[in-house]
Amino acid sequence: MDDLPNIDRDCFAIPDMATLRPLLSSHRPRILLLYGSLRERSFSRLLTQEAARLLDALGAETRIFNPSGLPLPDDAPVDHPKVQELRALSAWSEGQVWSSPERHGAMTGIMKAQIDWIPLALGAVRPTQGKTLAVMQVSGGSQSFNAINQLRVLGRWMRMITIPNQSSVAKANEQFDDDGRMKPSAYYDRVVDVMEELVKFTLLTRDASVYLTDRYSERRENAIEVSARVRLNAH
Repeated sequence: MDDLPNIDRDCFAIPDMATLRPLLSSHRPRILLLYGSLRERSFSRLLTQEAARLLDALGAETRIFNPSGLPLPDDAPVDHPKVQELRALSAWSEGQVWSSPERHGAMTGIMKAQIDWIPLALGAVRPTQGKTLAVMQVSGGSQSFNAINQLRVLGRWMRMITIPNQSSVAKANEQFDDDGRMKPSAYYDRVVDVMEELVKFTLLTRDASVYLTDRYSERRENAIEVSARVRLNAH
């Protein structure tokens, strides 16, 4: 440590294997699913519902948020019922699935509005930090990755553990039958892969998420604030 003069030794911690392997919870992984379209036949919603069926079969407990009626960010108070519903579901979840159409080369405003209503921090609590995330998109034409790339950026910004696998469904209008069920295809197989991976990552990380996201810089910042309060109280 002598060659690291900038380090605060009281806040520096070597990763502890025992803390990384806590006792595992036995309840079903709690997964929240968000989609980004309000159309009557919304392919992002159909894809989300298909993902929820798979997650249920894989042993998860799922909730799907319906964005209809959610106001634009900053256009309503935070006590709006739909905002409170979304925030409560986000707090309940241990992992999430975000599924957006690609519109004009990007995720939809409906998708972004939902994420914007989930705060990065509520006092000392970070509602999404350490939760797992899977991203998916649907496209009307050829396969694209614009929306899921943006969703990955948002997942990092929200301090989530975004899994490596992802799903991009091209020509979505051809991938679902009249009953709204996804047809057998390589696209469907990829959705299965993504949901399986999400459940595994959630089971692997949920009990250690607080420790995984415990940071030197934040420990040091907290220590400085505590020291300042102690000095203030001493006067």
